[in-house]
Amino acid sequence: MLSARRWAGAAGGLGMGLLGACRAPAGAVLAGGGVSVSDFGSTAAGRAVEAWTLDNGRGLRAEVIAYGAALSRLWVPDRDGEAADVVLGFDDLVGYESAANQFFGCTTGRFANRIADGRFDVDGRTFELATNDGVNHLHGGPRGLDKLVWEAREGGAEDGPSVRLSLTSPDGDEGYPGALSIEVTYTLTAENALCIDYRAETDAPTPVNLTHHSYFNLSGVHSGDAVSAVGAHELVLAAARYTPTDETLIPTGEVAAVAGGPLDFTCPRTIAACVEALDATPALGLDHNFVLDSGGGDLAWAARLSEAGSGRAMDVYTTEPGLQVYSGNHLFGQRGKGGATYGRGGGVCLEAQHFPDSPNHAHFPDTILRPGAVYRQTTIYRFSALP
Repeated sequence: MLSARRWAGAAGGLGMGLLGACRAPAGAVLAGGGVSVSDFGSTAAGRAVEAWTLDNGRGLRAEVIAYGAALSRLWVPDRDGEAADVVLGFDDLVGYESAANQFFGCTTGRFANRIADGRFDVDGRTFELATNDGVNHLHGGPRGLDKLVWEAREGGAEDGPSVRLSLTSPDGDEGYPGALSIEVTYTLTAENALCIDYRAETDAPTPVNLTHHSYFNLSGVHSGDAVSAVGAHELVLAAARYTPTDETLIPTGEVAAVAGGPLDFTCPRTIAACVEALDATPALGLDHNFVLDSGGGDLAWAARLSEAGSGRAMDVYTTEPGLQVYSGNHLFGQRGKGGATYGRGGGVCLEAQHFPDSPNHAHFPDTILRPGAVYRQTTIYRFSALP
């Protein structure tokens, strides 16, 4: 069984060097690929929403909607070359605006994950945020970036078909200081990678922590019945440590080793093996921030998720220091695409980000963005086929 270190070398050797992950090979031809746009309906408030479809001409296609800057569909080939949609979501905007939408495929923020008691200090001043997870603030609040309609246009990337989405979150939005201008760009490359690039600027010091919140199910089943749980998926992480939490899933401030415990994914193991061991904990399964060995900054391999039945494998690369792994513990049987039922464990999220509650832990990597600085992040999901 390969260790995370050896998996990193194997993943890097699959034809995509880390620093060139978002670059198409010289002379690559994306035959049949491109970008198209269509109507995805209107919000309850009457705002029109577009759907942008990206096609790399090599079997990988993505649909991104302007509502929540969300990845609504992602068609990925299996070992036989048959493509299927591998992310949970809805067929229409009504579903995305409903209470059944548990952040499916969206861009979360301004601060992904949790902030304790919805409170933090910056430069000696205390700010109070909207709370939507008991007493805590989660994923930007009850009206975070995932519930807004973004402006979208073709990205114009040289690396492959892309769409760029942007908005400005005003000063005081959900309690955050400063106006924050944000861009998120989705690009498909000839290497069957989905690259997500983030950029943000502010006019006042403010915490920023953006992430992508797709629920992946590499079996690719979306047809009127219960979607199979992801327990049989295998996961390996480049993370020897994690951040333990209290009963409300707020970090205690400790950074602990995973070795020998249920969170040890330094060698490939099934998600079910971990979830069963954590079923009686406050997290109800996997809902943990893993401290990536890379430390963040440079683009580095972080994880591999694979599913033996379809032969699909997904490698994750990121510039972020942490990866939140969430095993869909609170999915409750909502009806999704194709009438499929999304029960508990129907998808797994691999959310590259800074650590939860970072503004309240001085020894965690800093998340305060200041005027004149630019927030940048890149996360890549690269797909391949198992033998």
